[in-house]
Amino acid sequence: MLLRICLALIGASLSGAAQTQRLGAGDIVKLPSTPAQRIAYGSDPLQFGDLRLPAGKGPHPVAIVVHGGCWAEFADASIMANFSSTVTKAGVATWNLEYRRVGNPGGGWPATLQDVGAGIDYLRKLAETYPLDVKRVAAVGHSAGGHLVLWAAARRHLPKNSPLYVADPLPLRGAVSLGGVPDLASFVQYSKSGCGERLVRLMGGQPEDVKDRYRQGSPSELLPIGAPQWLIWGALDKTAPHDIFLGYEAAAKKSGGAVRVIVLENSAHFEMLSPETEAWPTVERAILDALAPDH
Repeated sequence: MLLRICLALIGASLSGAAQTQRLGAGDIVKLPSTPAQRIAYGSDPLQFGDLRLPAGKGPHPVAIVVHGGCWAEFADASIMANFSSTVTKAGVATWNLEYRRVGNPGGGWPATLQDVGAGIDYLRKLAETYPLDVKRVAAVGHSAGGHLVLWAAARRHLPKNSPLYVADPLPLRGAVSLGGVPDLASFVQYSKSGCGERLVRLMGGQPEDVKDRYRQGSPSELLPIGAPQWLIWGALDKTAPHDIFLGYEAAAKKSGGAVRVIVLENSAHFEMLSPETEAWPTVERAILDALAPDH
């Protein structure tokens, strides 16, 4: 009996230790960041980005950074501040985007996606003032932000009658999705009571009810997306698990696009955002590879 109690206590202790090793959004937001220049790309208070420049005169390659948070108002760009600061130290300018989300005035379809596209395209305007190389631009997004950067890379495929269409979107050299959502319909089915519910609110209905919106807003419907993509997953991620997107990976590879899939064995959903974890070198390497002139 005593042995069983001891084993139970040891098991509980190990379980608790394992849980304390998993990072959450609150842990990431607390990480320190360097100052940034906050610049509006539109007239709405949430249409802004935080620009950070590396040392040197440039022109600098640029990583557009897009945060996640279930496409909803409870998360914002602050969760990617430390991430952006760390990437900037590696010699890359970062443009950490904020955008209207579900629950914000004006957020949802189509404004959320329009904002991300407008923020990316605004780099051309920023390059008139700051030493930015708009020919070497990649986008990196986490969770819902992973969906948004893959979509941004693919939006050249949109029909002209789409509310998301723009005539000359800024080309991306690569898109890095960190625990992202490349197939919206599959995610709705997986996470009906979680982020999937907010995704339905973002799109304004279920996949079968607003088919055109899912066709225009889901990277899985816009293959090949038009830029090399890095799909990075945490093997322990339950929020956006790798196995529900295997169909997307196969379709993306079959379409002829360059697709690199990386599974981080000791990462859940948020570890890949922290430079203090063993996942970080792989994440940073993917961003630098996406910006390489000869990838």
